Amino acid sequence: MAVAAPSDRVVPAPQAEPAILVVDDLVMRFATDDGGVTALDHISFKVKPGEFLAVIGPSGCGKSTLFNVLGGLLSGYQGAVTVAGERIAGPHASIGMVFQEESTFPWRNVVDNVAFPLEISGMPKAERVEKARHFITMVGLQGFEKRYPAELSGGMRQRVAMARTLASKPKILLMDEPFAALDEQTRMTMGDELLRIWAATGKTVMFVTHSLTEAVYLADEVAVMSARPGRIIDLLPVPLPRPRTYEMLSGDTFGSLRERIWRHIRKSA
Repeated sequence: MAVAAPSDRVVPAPQAEPAILVVDDLVMRFATDDGGVTALDHISFKVKPGEFLAVIGPSGCGKSTLFNVLGGLLSGYQGAVTVAGERIAGPHASIGMVFQEESTFPWRNVVDNVAFPLEISGMPKAERVEKARHFITMVGLQGFEKRYPAELSGGMRQRVAMARTLASKPKILLMDEPFAALDEQTRMTMGDELLRIWAATGKTVMFVTHSLTEAVYLADEVAVMSARPGRIIDLLPVPLPRPRTYEMLSGDTFGSLRERIWRHIRKSA
């Protein structure tokens, strides 16, 4: 069954401001019994406020390592990572993370899952429930507030994860293949939902994916990584107009961008 293409999004243009996320000459090595392995090799890029950057590359290229470094979950790297001019030295309040793996709390209903970061911050219960309901509505789960994760589909659980991340009011959303476990139709629907939420919030997004189609369809720019050691081998602006529609997937511009990315990945794999 075809998925209806969205047609009424108002999409925020990237602002003419200094970059909100700067990665400068990042190197990440891991110690091993045979002397160590370089996962990320002299990576540099910048992301503007409100920009949607997709990161793609062959399996094992270091995409998830990059995600974990930027999220403050890995330390011991060389180079610098800064958010709004502040160097990252652990989890940062300006960065929210959405993972590929199941991340809802099975013993909490939808409201309590979404309200969790607000509860940790000490917000009174009535206020945090009200705010949680706002974000539940934003991700299209109104009416499911009292359901538990076991009662939800995979796509709905990812909506809960997005709502919970948005509730903490980050400036940047880091997303590590959040739709990889979903079937193709649900994945396409969730991509459109993400674009709708991005348009509504103006968040900066860095989206890690294995899907060439997903990368080009969603992003303002695509960073292509090489096989390990991971390097940025191309940064492709995506000149497709917004709002994006599925008719664009059959167009020459979409096809040429997708083919360019595939040539890089095939050559480096």
